Amino acid sequence: MVLDRPRAPLTPVELPEPAAGPGELLVRVHACGVCRTDLHVFDGELPNPKLPLVLGHQIVGTVVGESRRIGIPWLGWTDRECRYCRSGRENLCDHARFTGYDVDGGYAEYTVVDERYSLTLPEGYSALEAAPLLCAGLIGYRSLRLTGDAERLGLYGFGASAHIVAQVARHEGRRVFAFTRPDDEEGQAFARQLGAVWASGSDELPPEELDAAIIFAPVGELVPLALRALAKGGSVVCAGIHMTDIPTFPYELLWEERVLRSVANLTRRDGEEFLALAPQVPLRAVVEAFPLEGANEALESMRSGRIHGSAVLEVAPDEPTS
Repeated sequence: MVLDRPRAPLTPVELPEPAAGPGELLVRVHACGVCRTDLHVFDGELPNPKLPLVLGHQIVGTVVGESRRIGIPWLGWTDRECRYCRSGRENLCDHARFTGYDVDGGYAEYTVVDERYSLTLPEGYSALEAAPLLCAGLIGYRSLRLTGDAERLGLYGFGASAHIVAQVARHEGRRVFAFTRPDDEEGQAFARQLGAVWASGSDELPPEELDAAIIFAPVGELVPLALRALAKGGSVVCAGIHMTDIPTFPYELLWEERVLRSVANLTRRDGEEFLALAPQVPLRAVVEAFPLEGANEALESMRSGRIHGSAVLEVAPDEPTS
């Protein structure tokens, strides 16, 4: 399913099977998660994607010619030489390439990956279950680590990432406060089912102050609302790659050592740590499956908020797991 230009529906195209170069793997795709970043690329909100482009960066597949199953995340390549790579911050690499943005991704039957940037998947997860862990889970995990030991955690936007992070947070003994669209009673019930101690609209204040909040919804207006909900010394982490403009707000919302920061991309170490943690929780992604040719429908369902959990494209029959 190919994106020819921003905002144009993806079109089914027969492409030649990609060829793996030195150090690369040819991968038969079984499933690919649909991410809000895909929607930002589709809408033209992220600049200069490779076009035409195969979207998708939450890929579960089998290496062709082997029985090895791997995961392919957003980070597809780094130069390993810039100051960020040398200091353990490859997520900020000056010349990074990203799967489904700079190189073709997983909305296809086959893809190619630099083997160094593939991830070993935990056993016991089907391809559909594992796919959302590779970005929704990973970005959520990185965001959660940046909240420190916050015990009262607010999650703004309870979708693909938040429903996974909520499970990790509960595993760590934190209390989760969920914020959805004001009229999304179904989403609020979903959050409570996953252990949120409170769930309501994002226009409301929680019943007690928060130690930290993670904003997954790409809505800049949520930033001052989240700051207003924080206790002294609390932090707000913006987890998205794109967000609408943040409105001006009084300094008093930031004062008393509150912190506002963003999360950018991920590192391979994030992936290794999170995928080792997943079976210990154990994490279970709530998934709505679509066929490959249903990619446009999956994107629109995400845009409208009809997906509770993660949308995943089921591309080929799954390989058996232990």
